[in-house]
Amino acid sequence: MKSSHYKILLLFILISSISGNSQVLRKRTTLLMGGRFDISIVAHDSLTAEQSINEVIEEISRIENLISDWKPDSQVSEVNQNAGIKPVKVDQEVFELTQRAIELSKKTKGAFDVSFAALDRVWKFDGSMNEMPSAEAIKKSVEKVGYKNIVLDSVNSTIFLKLKGMKIGFGALGEGYATDKCRSMMLAKGIKAGIINGSGDMSTWGKQPNGEDWKIGITNPFKPEKILAVVPLNNGAVTTSGNYEKYVVFNGKRYSHIINPATGYPATGLCSVTVFGPSAETANGFSTSLMVLGKKTGMDFIDQYPDYSCIMITDDGKIIKSKNFKISKIDSKLK
Repeated sequence: MKSSHYKILLLFILISSISGNSQVLRKRTTLLMGGRFDISIVAHDSLTAEQSINEVIEEISRIENLISDWKPDSQVSEVNQNAGIKPVKVDQEVFELTQRAIELSKKTKGAFDVSFAALDRVWKFDGSMNEMPSAEAIKKSVEKVGYKNIVLDSVNSTIFLKLKGMKIGFGALGEGYATDKCRSMMLAKGIKAGIINGSGDMSTWGKQPNGEDWKIGITNPFKPEKILAVVPLNNGAVTTSGNYEKYVVFNGKRYSHIINPATGYPATGLCSVTVFGPSAETANGFSTSLMVLGKKTGMDFIDQYPDYSCIMITDDGKIIKSKNFKISKIDSKLK
């Protein structure tokens, strides 16, 4: 799921350099879970901030070793290796994350599917494909995809994939989970402000050292050097999914690299979706799903969740906002 549900980094943090009190801001960038993590911590002194960053990195590494399907000794990999063979006992944390991913799969009617990792890659977005895959190849590519074939046993904390060759994978959803988990850990330790940014999945809490909210800039996907909007955040999350860099065009129609798990066909119509809400895990699942659902069905879907809001950008540069998206000042000149 990680490679096919590729997220463009359309978000960046605007941090004021002026401090109104004794708090300090420390930042560090590292590679974790197969992607880039930017960690920003506000504390009363530099030592506490740096130690907190170390703790965040340790926690993300712990989660990665549990759920990363590209690590052969992770619990998720063990589940995949035993697909069609036997149930696998997992930690409660992994079990509950899988439960939530399946619930999201149900809510979106398969627009998000935690078993998407088993998809055959019949679409190529590296410039090598000069004709569409056949309908038969596309249908066959999703034969092993289907969250309904995942069996959970809450009594024994086991996961069983019914079909041989099935796989589950959390991809970017796992990054959102990790950022949320680290935010909770830091708050429990008394760290009152920071941002954990996992490849564009951001969990924020508290305020900048000068007392202002964190400011998240959304860039224009057609002109990455331009800011589309600046959104103030504290104690919230934001994530973006998009396709403006990876797509193919056949017969005048644009096909993105974000694939509909239910059909095997690429999503069409939307260039990017940015979702705001309390949880980065949920926001990521929503942003990916909305890309697949499209503007009308996607907007109808997110309007059912008042804690979440979104901004969509269509392939032709039109901006669409959910009912509860509160930022009115948006650069309308996209192209």
